[in-house]
Amino acid sequence: MVSRVAAAIDKAYAAGRGAFIGYLPIGYPDLETSIQAAVTLARNGVDIIEIGPPYSDPVMDGEVIQQATQHALANGFRMRDLFTAVQRISAETDVPVVVMTYWNPVMQYGVDRYADDLLAAGGAGLITPDITPEAAGEWIAASKRTGLDRIFLAAPTSSDERLDLVLSSSTGFVYTVSTMGITGERAELDRAARTLVERMRARGDVRACVGIGISNADQIAGVVEYADGAIVGTALVKALRDGGLDALAETTRALAGGTPTTRY
Repeated sequence: MVSRVAAAIDKAYAAGRGAFIGYLPIGYPDLETSIQAAVTLARNGVDIIEIGPPYSDPVMDGEVIQQATQHALANGFRMRDLFTAVQRISAETDVPVVVMTYWNPVMQYGVDRYADDLLAAGGAGLITPDITPEAAGEWIAASKRTGLDRIFLAAPTSSDERLDLVLSSSTGFVYTVSTMGITGERAELDRAARTLVERMRARGDVRACVGIGISNADQIAGVVEYADGAIVGTALVKALRDGGLDALAETTRALAGGTPTTRY
């Protein structure tokens, strides 16, 4: 059975384009605005919404996202706010919502409880950047039970054996890391991303979406020449920070190629 996330990617492909996945942290600059910001993404061309609960030790995040998440934590973000946000966003759009989360908060909350509450709120799955499939048995079992997508990461340094494990364990799509390092804008994406996707495709059928370092429409166009979708975060967070919801809408439309989605 094709998941909501996979179906969104397939729908974009059927329309002759790659999927556009947009990331924003929940609770920034405040909970209500972050909810409306996610809805703004859906109304202006994003195919999949990726939201991130703030975390005190965001080892994978660049400066812009770190500052935003620290602001959200200082404003009193609590885990229950995540599920409130997913529920509110899902009520206003049928664009699937996935959560990008470090693993420790999931463990502290309880893996089964987290999965059940995310499903009840209308969420579609989890991206888990700091846990590998062989260490994620409890989450894999919970995702199979609930039907939530489990999205693991593949990196340019991944061995063939690692790729096999990631591909066989992931559903929805594989988060394909464009370059080694933290999130943020880069003037030129590493060629390693294209090579990595080629390696993945040689190993079987896969939906590969590339993230980290993608910041403009030209880079998105380059990525979707070889991948199923492009993931953008920092450029969207900067737009929200500098110009609020109006600037976020404008930036989202520009990144989506100027064609807003009608799926809301």
